[in-house]
Amino acid sequence: MKFGRVRDHGEAVPVRINHDRVHGIELPHGLDWPGFLGLPRDEQDGITVSAGRRFRRALDEVEFLAPVEPRALRDYVTFEAHIAGMKKGEPGDGTVPEQWYEAPRYLYANPWSVIGTGAEVPMPPGTERLDFELEVAAVVAHTVRDVAPEDAASHIAGYCIWNDWSARDLQGAEMRVGLGPSKGKDFANTLGPWITTPDELEEFRDGDRYALEMTVAINGETVGSDNLKNMSWSFEELLVYASRDAIVGAGDVLGSGTASTGALSERWSRNGDLTPPPLKVGDVVTMTVEGLGSIENRVVATTSPAHPVPRARRTYGADRL
Repeated sequence: MKFGRVRDHGEAVPVRINHDRVHGIELPHGLDWPGFLGLPRDEQDGITVSAGRRFRRALDEVEFLAPVEPRALRDYVTFEAHIAGMKKGEPGDGTVPEQWYEAPRYLYANPWSVIGTGAEVPMPPGTERLDFELEVAAVVAHTVRDVAPEDAASHIAGYCIWNDWSARDLQGAEMRVGLGPSKGKDFANTLGPWITTPDELEEFRDGDRYALEMTVAINGETVGSDNLKNMSWSFEELLVYASRDAIVGAGDVLGSGTASTGALSERWSRNGDLTPPPLKVGDVVTMTVEGLGSIENRVVATTSPAHPVPRARRTYGADRL
């Protein structure tokens, strides 16, 4: 099954996508969208049997929203070739740190910046190195804590594509402080085009991973590709780790992290220069993942007034520093 959300007369409406047609779903009173995604398949079928009574439209006749509105987005870094490439352009000896191999590491993204395919992405103020990240996200089906490995698969509602937009020059300056990125990443996260349930991907199973071809293109020209099976941890293992002594909520997403060559910055690190060039206003970024569909966004001019903030005030004497 494929489930998503579209805008209809100014309202976010849940839908089922079937045979390239979009069918509006009427949820029972008291059942929200994350709750629906966590239902057993037979109960979902009982609700969606009447899908289409509200409307039935072609794919190109609807405006897709992000398929979920997560309260938390955990973004991992699970592709060894990507981190190996990035380290070639960072301070140090250019090798992958041992700590990466010990456990799946992640950062949090801004849930308020989630957008859908087709939405415009304004150029962040102050950046000259706008970039993308080709990823796949798992959508969590239930609110859980301390998930056992053997139970993890039952708590994944499905999968979608994630573009973790990044302003690399802003990000680089922020991370020199010793913290993760902030303004370098919190302006846009594309999720979509819809959620594909695990049963639809069984034909692509390769052990505990999915063998899904992934590509990213700028203005129709492919600039990166990989296969999802190259993740160093499965999505089930990512959920086990995320839920260790912590709550992971229904509708939250777990990102695979950037696929190898799935970001311009990896190419910059390997090449030693800005080749290919950073994104510019007017560029259209398209990401396609086998079995999941495609998402596409256009970069537009900056819309933020970028109100200035002063440099830090020096409040301590030298004896305290």
